[in-house]
Amino acid sequence: MIISERVSAAEPVTRPGRTTAAVFAVALLAAAYTGFRLPGPWVATLDTVSVTDGFHRRFLVGTLLRPIALATGYDVRVFAVASFAVLAMLLAVLAVAFVRAGTGSRRLVIIAWLLLPTGGFLFHEVGYYEQLLYLLLFGALGLLPRRPAAASALLTAGVLVHEITLLTVLPIYVLALSARFPLRRVVRLAAPPVLLELAVLAVPASAPGSADRLLTTLRTMGFPVRADALALFERTQGQSWALYSIGAVLLTVVPIAVVVLAGFRALRGPAGLLQITAIGAPALLAFAGWDSARWGFLLVTNFAVVLWLWLGERELDGRRLVVFGATLLVLAHVPLPYFDGHAPRELSGPGVVSLFSA
Repeated sequence: MIISERVSAAEPVTRPGRTTAAVFAVALLAAAYTGFRLPGPWVATLDTVSVTDGFHRRFLVGTLLRPIALATGYDVRVFAVASFAVLAMLLAVLAVAFVRAGTGSRRLVIIAWLLLPTGGFLFHEVGYYEQLLYLLLFGALGLLPRRPAAASALLTAGVLVHEITLLTVLPIYVLALSARFPLRRVVRLAAPPVLLELAVLAVPASAPGSADRLLTTLRTMGFPVRADALALFERTQGQSWALYSIGAVLLTVVPIAVVVLAGFRALRGPAGLLQITAIGAPALLAFAGWDSARWGFLLVTNFAVVLWLWLGERELDGRRLVVFGATLLVLAHVPLPYFDGHAPRELSGPGVVSLFSA
């Protein structure tokens, strides 16, 4: 499903045994139980942003949904269904990757990622754009062997979903390109998303007055709009920096980056620059915003994806299993605080009750 370094697309697939499949199912259910909630007003508001309304960033989802939103009077359920559809497709990709992994080590990576705080956080952040970005990345990796131009088109579209494409999925995509193609072709295939990213960052996030007009429209429609979400498009980066402490965010994400980079080096040996960049790039998002839990989630997720790519048909030997286990134990103690007053759901009576009131 997802390519490994220079592994043939025709490699045989070994199906997981019943016990392994059961463990995967339990891990998936545990993640869903821990973090499931309905999409919040914040992500619903961001999903209304469209290029038609004068927005120049993060507009692809809102532009595609706009005709349906207009036809339904901006019914918030339209945006909730879209958010869950993306999550469902991402989970389907994860399940197919698990079945087609071919090695126990690759399946262990998926199970471990689900059992870590990242698994619950995936369900908690339903509707956030990175879920669609990873879906586009996995689609691009699947297209790479035969349709690299189409793969690059997906990553280019990702830039219009959210500009954090540059520091999340694009480094992984470049790493995958470098494993298959010579440098000149890698540059050609990576150029479209990179150039579009630079163009998007070079222009204001929205036209003057766009956020206020959309805010008025949504309030008129009775939409549960978050004015602070639309305010993002009116601030400069300097104004955003004045609202939070970059140092405080770095204190959260840098230790996670150190753990995942050190863990990968201990597993693989000396890592190349592209692998280090693909794993560690989300740490730079500390300079983009205050969502330290999201940036930590992205660091651990990129670690898992890069490890998957490197493993290919390799199986972790005894020493590496110990290293992997130690890395997981450390990451299991990394807190990923939830948004909007939510918290990871405990396996208890009140926790079960809260699941049905999510």
